[in-house]
Amino acid sequence: MTDKPRVWVSRPTFPGVIARLDPYFEVTVEADERKFSPSELAARLAGQDAAIVGLKDRIGAAEIAGAERLRMVANLAVGYDNIDLDALSAAGIAVSNTADVLNESVADYTWALLLGAARRMSAAERWLRDGHWQATEFKAWLGSDVRGRTLGILGMGRIGQAIARRAVGFGMPVIYYNRTRLPEADERACNARHVDKQQLLREADFLVLALPLTTQTRHAIGAPELALMKATAMLINIARGGIVDDAALAAALRERRLAGAALDVFEGEPKVHPALLTLDNVVLSPHIASATTDTRRAMTSVAVDNVLAMFGHGPNAGRPPNLLNPNVL
Repeated sequence: MTDKPRVWVSRPTFPGVIARLDPYFEVTVEADERKFSPSELAARLAGQDAAIVGLKDRIGAAEIAGAERLRMVANLAVGYDNIDLDALSAAGIAVSNTADVLNESVADYTWALLLGAARRMSAAERWLRDGHWQATEFKAWLGSDVRGRTLGILGMGRIGQAIARRAVGFGMPVIYYNRTRLPEADERACNARHVDKQQLLREADFLVLALPLTTQTRHAIGAPELALMKATAMLINIARGGIVDDAALAAALRERRLAGAALDVFEGEPKVHPALLTLDNVVLSPHIASATTDTRRAMTSVAVDNVLAMFGHGPNAGRPPNLLNPNVL
């Protein structure tokens, strides 16, 4: 036995990064990627001093009820809708995320989805793989131009701004709606103009969602919002499932009230609304916007940095840099 604090890592990640914990902690890393039941999470958290978890790990009051030693939960994501922050704060447990290190990779992937939807790439590839391409037809597979079209962004945090900056190369005017308007200097850097939500929905040719999932933003895009959008518009969601009413979106796409969509996130994922699977005007992606080797390694490193700092180690000793609830200190 050891008197070192104990850290549980809920999924296999980058061993060389996790090894930075070894001098200071007794570390247990799950060998397989899986989803734990509430009772399994509670059992694994019991007796731990810290945990590094992912979006599949939903942690609230029940899961920490028996975790008397637990002082920190480091979430391997920017969003933290999988964690009941109020419950953990009430228990004096610090929670951190991985803000900043994935902005650029997510922004890059957003544009991959946007361009893929505009040019019907995934449907065209399926058609080709199925052996249908016998000759090139001049008017086959016509898509939408991007250059000069209006990019709308709902949620203008760090990721939203990174997405907006890339629009300059496509000559796209950018409009955005955010709960708090950006400072003028940031708007100039993004070449972006603040509008209200209804104007955003009416004017955007490509509407990108880049806002967190909260009780206030759940179904922020539903049937009423979709009805305001142009029939030629396209919706891109790289934020969280639940921000969009997937059933309403599927109906709008099926009835061609919306030209297309590209989705990296879904309500109830990994399940996908079955109606979306039948449509050829939506690009579907399995929540991988941040999935580059460099970014996922950096996310792991940030989680490790926060755990080390919480227990008095490293350059941020005593001051975890990504705390979501600093009041617990």
